[in-house]
Amino acid sequence: MLVVMKNDATEQQVQTVIREIEKMGYRGVPMPGAQRTAICIVGNRGPVEDSGLLALDGVKETIRVTKPYKLVSREIQMEPTVITIGDVRIGGGELVVMAGPCAVENEQQTLTIARLVKECGARVFRGGAFKPRTSPYSFQGLGEEGLKILAKVREETGLLIVTEATDHTNIEVVERYTDIIQIGARNMQNYSLLRRAGQARKPVLLKRGFAATIEELLMSAEYIMSEGNSRVILCERGIRTFADNTRNTLDLSAILSIKEVSHLPVVVDPSHAAGRREYVIPLSKGAVAVGADGILVEVHHDPLHALSDGMQSLYPEQFKQLMEEVKLLGQVKLVR
Repeated sequence: MLVVMKNDATEQQVQTVIREIEKMGYRGVPMPGAQRTAICIVGNRGPVEDSGLLALDGVKETIRVTKPYKLVSREIQMEPTVITIGDVRIGGGELVVMAGPCAVENEQQTLTIARLVKECGARVFRGGAFKPRTSPYSFQGLGEEGLKILAKVREETGLLIVTEATDHTNIEVVERYTDIIQIGARNMQNYSLLRRAGQARKPVLLKRGFAATIEELLMSAEYIMSEGNSRVILCERGIRTFADNTRNTLDLSAILSIKEVSHLPVVVDPSHAAGRREYVIPLSKGAVAVGADGILVEVHHDPLHALSDGMQSLYPEQFKQLMEEVKLLGQVKLVR
């Protein structure tokens, strides 16, 4: 349920409503808007008796929420969420490109790629310090040493940093070094990790699991937001189907489906969807065409010797081409 306050309601009246909700055994999450504040009731397992709430000073109305997810829903917030980090805005119409290697391998490799993607126009640098791999014998990342290298990237280039936290043992250190905490596809339904990410003071990029429905993705985002972190970015990265011509099947319709029911920004990872670098540029353009708020692309200056996912990493000249074509697509959209 959503408790909508009058446009002249005071902060004291808002807090009174929240206290009354807590007396009912639930939790009230205030959501300030341009005209008035709404309070979302979470924690209830069935209908909420609203007569007592409607009698409180400052309350305009209550609205029943029909979706199982609440805080992420457009029923709660119609306007798209825009997440601002420094001078970078994710959501709201401006395309943000996040680019870098799958894994941080060493300082020289990471800085080389960072300088390249910055020169081409990327705003966020991606690179894994902790790598959950299918095989226990594959490169698992440099850990905190990799995070320190990412910190050097930010210091030298000014790029924001997004990197993955894989469990409770490393999310705290990731939060210290990064600008955006990534929760990977394998951890999309790791609910204890989601709750911990919800307590973080950094935005969270949540990837869709490769066998997850849209509703399951949104419910995972709800876990994060229910803990107080409203800055969540959703990521479509391909789902597992019967097709074997690509690593996964990129579900571009997911962007439209999510934006229809949720106010959260959506970015697309075409690299993990394709698994093949020759498909990344066309899939990126498709993502932009259907309204993605950003793309998350893997780039490597020497992909043949990459320690992780070299086959899907763009060469520098391919990334430059991608940026040029994405800019042209953006201009066409503006003209229309």
